[in-house]
Amino acid sequence: RAVDVSHMPNLSRLMSGGETAVLRASFPCVTWPVQSNMLTGRLPAEHGVVSNGFYWRDQQRVEMWTAWNDKILAPQIWDRLHQQDSQLRSAAWFPMLSKGCGADFVCMPAPIHHPDGSEDLWCYTQPSELYGTLRDHLGHFPLQHFWGPLAGIQSTRWIADSAAVVAAQFRPDFWYVYLPHLDYAAQKSGPDSPPARQAVAELDAVVGSLVEQFGAAYDGGDALWLAASEYVITPVDHVTYPNRVLRQAGLLAVRDGDDGEHLDLENSLAWALVDHQLSHVYVKDRDPQLVARAAQLFRDAEGVAQVLDGDDRARYQLNHERSGDVILISTADSWQAYYWWLDDERAPAFARTVDIHRKPGYDPVELHFDAATRSIPLDATLVRGSHGAPVESESQQGVILASRAGVLAQATLADTDVAELVLSHYR
Repeated sequence: RAVDVSHMPNLSRLMSGGETAVLRASFPCVTWPVQSNMLTGRLPAEHGVVSNGFYWRDQQRVEMWTAWNDKILAPQIWDRLHQQDSQLRSAAWFPMLSKGCGADFVCMPAPIHHPDGSEDLWCYTQPSELYGTLRDHLGHFPLQHFWGPLAGIQSTRWIADSAAVVAAQFRPDFWYVYLPHLDYAAQKSGPDSPPARQAVAELDAVVGSLVEQFGAAYDGGDALWLAASEYVITPVDHVTYPNRVLRQAGLLAVRDGDDGEHLDLENSLAWALVDHQLSHVYVKDRDPQLVARAAQLFRDAEGVAQVLDGDDRARYQLNHERSGDVILISTADSWQAYYWWLDDERAPAFARTVDIHRKPGYDPVELHFDAATRSIPLDATLVRGSHGAPVESESQQGVILASRAGVLAQATLADTDVAELVLSHYR
């Protein structure tokens, strides 16, 4: 947000000779789609990234946070740079969906999971041996600080410092560096809370260090810096539970397990993959009558601003086979939780853990910790900030900054404009 930049002296100093523009994220304003918009210059109807997760209908399988780069169905900045000049080298540093991408240097968390539930810290890198070098310089990537109750500046600092190591050794021509730190406190405590303001200061310190280290790596070269916010987190004081609504209507099925009720994808007539302020409702066999029935359940529901089905999904370029048959969009002050159980005693065991892969939807409650039960609480009302809804007010508008004048051609840009801004610099 522009207001945050005013409290970031290092970033402001870096951009003092340049310019600033409004940056409008395209719906859905969540990480994977917006990053894909920025990298391709296209929208979900073309690149296929409709959410932070995928439901593969043919396999009846939900994939959360593990997908590789081949899920982006459009050329990305590094691909197009290679087409312009095969000698240009790119670095993809922690953008989502970067595993297996065409960048010359890549780093992305990829912990090794074992059958007993334990895991070893590791990162996917290109070249593959690069993570060993980074680990030797900096220690393992601090995954416990990347998400969950311990999320903090340590992970963002490691991302910046590891980028500097690669910059000094290989000097790539283009960098995409994702610094996630502002996500945590703004969602947990609210975007205007004291912890969120502290996070802004912490991030600015990392930015200052990154700029200094890159200056040394590139011998003080005249680099063009662009800083862009993917989306803006807004305050929320309401939560909806689409899967509970579908269950109570007899459309969602569960199966009893030893550790509680689990979502039964095979026998559900409709269920919702929730993602911040939206959800994709998938209907069995895309049955038109069931689609209409599911959509009607949410029309005029509290906290729901729009219900899209059929051709209505094209309004936001979400008319893609990966999209839900019904798309629910929250009001700006509400968000959507994945819970399907009606009694917390019947919640599956993973609901009380940080388990971003088994939960069929995004769960920001994982940022909280219940000391009494030593687990993640089951109180979705704890969340104080969210994003994802279409940009309809100034408070939802992000910002893009350039360190040189004449780079940002308009006062307001879309996320899909970013790719061309980068590519034009290398022509």
